[in-house]
Amino acid sequence: MRTSTKSLKSVALTLVAGLLFSGASVAGTTAPPANDPNLTVGRAAVYQQLPASSLEQLSTPDRIVSITQGSTAPTEIWRVLEHGEKVECLDCIPDVAKLLYDGNAKTREISAWWLRRRIFGVFGAGEVYSQVLSTLTTGTTDAARSYAAEALGEFLVRDGIAPVAKAAVSDTSSMVRRSAVRALERLNNEGPAAELATALADQEPEVRLAALHATVSINVFSRLDAIVARLSDDSPDVRRRAAEALGTMRATDAVVGLIGLADPAQESDPRVRTAAIGALGRIGDSSAHDAVQAATGDSDPLVQSVAQIALRRL
Repeated sequence: MRTSTKSLKSVALTLVAGLLFSGASVAGTTAPPANDPNLTVGRAAVYQQLPASSLEQLSTPDRIVSITQGSTAPTEIWRVLEHGEKVECLDCIPDVAKLLYDGNAKTREISAWWLRRRIFGVFGAGEVYSQVLSTLTTGTTDAARSYAAEALGEFLVRDGIAPVAKAAVSDTSSMVRRSAVRALERLNNEGPAAELATALADQEPEVRLAALHATVSINVFSRLDAIVARLSDDSPDVRRRAAEALGTMRATDAVVGLIGLADPAQESDPRVRTAAIGALGRIGDSSAHDAVQAATGDSDPLVQSVAQIALRRL
């Protein structure tokens, strides 16, 4: 009986294997030819009973190069490079590297993503990484240096921290400084000398806002006092973002400053008052109870609503 059972199993397995590796049609579909150029040899042998449309289509080296020539749509560039993640093509690297300076942000991002998966040809001496680093420090246009900073952030290499940190506080262009701050955020680092804190006091609001966003995104930010100082910033957008950041950090040291921003006599912008009240609620320090209670009678309906919610947390 045991021998008979084994024989039946052997016959069944043989039949299944025959179906898998035969050219038979399945569910009414016609098997693609084994020499279909859109399929790799291995997949064609194993899955030839499936329609080609059901299989992943990998980008070819020629297709990768072609999207770097002329005006290919950003969505197509993204699709080709994403599907070409595992395509080994050293000759493609110089062409894709040009896209790091494309005018479309998404194109620059996917290009850096594809390149950072090419250890050889990207991170060696004189290769793409070194070229981008050189552009950051010596590029003749603000856009080129800005895009170089972005690329160094997307490469996710720790050696890029120091140069982008320097650019964040010393480049003459606010566009470059903002990109460098964002690169520090991408690299999850405040800079060797806490340059991110220095950027919080940048002369341009857009750089200060980028730095505030980064402070709550990286794992470690050591200069809470630099954020507290932004509660008295000239820009209401910066004051609002600083209040939100301090609330996210549950910064008890900022309670006094936030109470001041919750007072209409000191802060005229209702958006800033709303952010301050919300931050006090998240911090949960009982010393802010009276200020939050007073805010329930604020002239702005949103401030009133947020104050009522914050009271429940005090």
